[in-house]
Amino acid sequence: MPPPATSEAGPPPGAGPRPDEPPRTTSTGHKPATAAEQEPTKSAPEPATTATASTESEPEPATSQPEPGVPGAEQVGAEQRVVAVRRVAAAGRRWRAAQLLGCAALLAVAMTGGAIAVGAARDSGPVSVAAASSAVDPGVLGNGSLDAGIAALQSHLRSQPRDFDSWATLGLAYVEQARTKGDPARYPQAEKALKRSLALAPGNDQALAGRAALAAARHDFKNALTYADQALKQNPYSERALSSRIDALVELGRYAEASRAAETADARKPGVPVFTRYAYVHELRGDVTTARRVLKQAFAAATSPGDVAYVAAQLGQLAWNQGDYDSALTYYARALAADENYLPALEGRARAQAAGGDRDEAIKGLQAVVSRSPLPGPLVELGELYEARGAAGDRARARDQYALVDAWIALARANGVNADLDTALAAADHGDKASALRAARAEWARRHTVHTADALAWALHVNGRDGEALSYARRAAATGYRSAAFLYHRGMIELATGHGTDGRASLRAALKLNPGFSPLGAERARTALETAK
Repeated sequence: MPPPATSEAGPPPGAGPRPDEPPRTTSTGHKPATAAEQEPTKSAPEPATTATASTESEPEPATSQPEPGVPGAEQVGAEQRVVAVRRVAAAGRRWRAAQLLGCAALLAVAMTGGAIAVGAARDSGPVSVAAASSAVDPGVLGNGSLDAGIAALQSHLRSQPRDFDSWATLGLAYVEQARTKGDPARYPQAEKALKRSLALAPGNDQALAGRAALAAARHDFKNALTYADQALKQNPYSERALSSRIDALVELGRYAEASRAAETADARKPGVPVFTRYAYVHELRGDVTTARRVLKQAFAAATSPGDVAYVAAQLGQLAWNQGDYDSALTYYARALAADENYLPALEGRARAQAAGGDRDEAIKGLQAVVSRSPLPGPLVELGELYEARGAAGDRARARDQYALVDAWIALARANGVNADLDTALAAADHGDKASALRAARAEWARRHTVHTADALAWALHVNGRDGEALSYARRAAATGYRSAAFLYHRGMIELATGHGTDGRASLRAALKLNPGFSPLGAERARTALETAK
């Protein structure tokens, strides 16, 4: 189960629990501690790029630009986004990598200028972006539409440009919009809004938490941790900062610290965003039972459609990871009942359908997903499903999906996202193997996680360097994390290094855990087992 995205901001700066807020129960069944009982939150030095002392003046929102939330605008924007990415992919087949990156940068500017105006609005009282599951709380912005909420915030800030709280909210909303739409071109807009908030009110915790969320979204986890610590120094109850801190520690491979951070967050701000992270920390340690229990508790606590969809999809992913496709489909159905357009649930349902043998429905589902959000994960999955099906034209269709992965990576990099892990995973099987190894080594130099260890192991393997690969494959299993893909990679590397008994055991374990873990990998695992007898 992938780490959830960062979540909602907490109470106003310096505040503890609101006096009218009912006591909540932690994931372990205890009531949260009072402010006097909390452990002190360590602070970190300000990163060199911080905007807390900035005096730059951001331009006012451009009234001539189209705004999200206008009827028909979202559909048009989504279509333009996908068409633009496809154009970059076509260009990538003709141009060198450097030219592709330049094209992606131009694409980012065009997408940003045409779809997003820097600005936001709020009614009286504190405004916050809701859990990543639901984007923006309907009770906060008046309805369940993130785009409509952003449009309202934009309108407000045109008349109240010094409302630092709303600039912070806008930045958080743009981060969420980028995540939900798979469009990294929104990250520069988020950065501008958050810098504006900090220029107006240096050190405000909403904007610092927003900077943490933005850094995490760009895979800059070191600065994500720094900003989260700064926000928590201002407001120990900031739910978004608490969540971002867990995410950053997990993604830096500092799992023991992440576990302690999850316990602290659970004591201070128990709720859906913290519960999902608490569960993931346990899943990374191989404790699937606790992860499932806490996610079920989060599901019971979820009230907004967005939170229901988010947690149900997390439960679906956990079930799929364990090869329980019937339960996965049930949870994905619950997620889609709450939000019929929730992309992670649509993608998860398609993966479960593919694993269960319903390949044609899976292809239809993933086609719908990538038409709206062309992210590397579903693009690779769809390409592999085309390859596995092998109908007329499927090989060319698969190549198109892999080309789109390259286009998305170029666009992401042009907008400040570190995409080395995406590059390593996609290129190892479907691209330039040397590029995959370079990217995997670069990512490993930044952070030592089970996922980066697995990616480096596999990149070394496909480049014929199995002797080096084996130690990283074993390191990927060090925490006890149960992943069929990891076991498959390890098994193939063990076979290649002459460890036949271990290799066969790893491949059998992968297929037992999740027999449909990959459209191509699962079949290759079976073939390798037959060959190795």
